[in-house]
Amino acid sequence: MGFFGKIFGALKKTKDNISEKLRVLFSKNKLGDEFYEELEELLISSDVSVSTAEEVVSRVKAKAIEGRLSDQEYVTSLLRGILTDILEESEVEAPSYPCVIMLVGVNGVGKTTTVGKLAHYFLSQRKTVTVAAADTFRAAASEQLSIWAERAKVRIVKHEEGSDPSAVVFDAISSAKAKGTDVLIIDTAGRLHVKDNLMNELRKMERVVNREFPEADFLKLLVLDATTGQNALNQARVFDEAIELDGLVLTKLDGTAKGGFVFSLSSELSLPVIYAGTGEKMEDLEFFNSKTFVEAIL
Repeated sequence: MGFFGKIFGALKKTKDNISEKLRVLFSKNKLGDEFYEELEELLISSDVSVSTAEEVVSRVKAKAIEGRLSDQEYVTSLLRGILTDILEESEVEAPSYPCVIMLVGVNGVGKTTTVGKLAHYFLSQRKTVTVAAADTFRAAASEQLSIWAERAKVRIVKHEEGSDPSAVVFDAISSAKAKGTDVLIIDTAGRLHVKDNLMNELRKMERVVNREFPEADFLKLLVLDATTGQNALNQARVFDEAIELDGLVLTKLDGTAKGGFVFSLSSELSLPVIYAGTGEKMEDLEFFNSKTFVEAIL
C-alpha cells in the first residue's frame, strides 16, 4: 500500500470530523458574510490558526460565486484547491545525495522511532544509511536507537551516555564519508523549545555538519506529533528561529481528528511537511504528498 492508501486510512478521523462540520454548515443554508464567518470558525476548530483561516476564507471569497455557496460539492472543491495551493507554495524536492538529516523536537514526539522508519524508507529507495545516536542524555537512548538500527539493518555510530553530542556527529560524518554512505540520520535529544542552552547545542551540531560535510544536502527537520494541534506552530517557530528548519516530519497522523495546523505551518512559516508517519510499523512513513493529504481530509 502506497502513501495514497495509507494516508486515507490514517486521516479518516480528520476527514469524518471536517465532513460533519461542513454538513452542519451547509444544512443552515446561509450565504454571504455569515457563511464566511462560520467557514472560518470551522477551519479554526480543525486546528488551522486564526491568521491562516482568515487567508483561506479570503481566497475562497475571491474565487467563489455567491449563488453556489450553498453547494457543498462546489465549496469543498474550492477549499481543496486553495489548501493544496498553500501546501505546494512551500513544497520541496526529495533530498539529493549524500544527505544528512538531523531530527529535532521536544520530548516524546517519536524522534528515535522516526529515525528507524526513515532508515527503512531510504533502504527501500536502495540507499545506504548510517544513523548517529546524538541523544547522549536520555537514559538508554542509544540502546533504543540500536534496536531500531538492527531492525532496519543499518550501521549506527554511538558514544557513551553523557558524551558530547557534537562529537558523535563528527565521528558519524567521518564514518559516513569513509564508507560513501548515501544518508546519515542524526537522532538528537528531546528538548524544551524554551531552553537556550539546549538550542545552542543544536547550533553546535549544525556547525559540525556544515564544516565537516559541506557537500552533503543537509536537512534539519522538526519532528511533530500530529495530535499536538496548534501548539505545533509555537514549537516550529522557536526551533526555526534557532536553526532555520528545512521542513517537518509528522508522526501519529492516524491519531488525530484535526490536522489543520499543517496549513498554518506552511502559510505562516513556509515550512513544508517532508515525511509523514501513518502508523506504528517500520514501513509506515512516506515522502509527503500535498495533494493526496488534502484529498484525504476533504
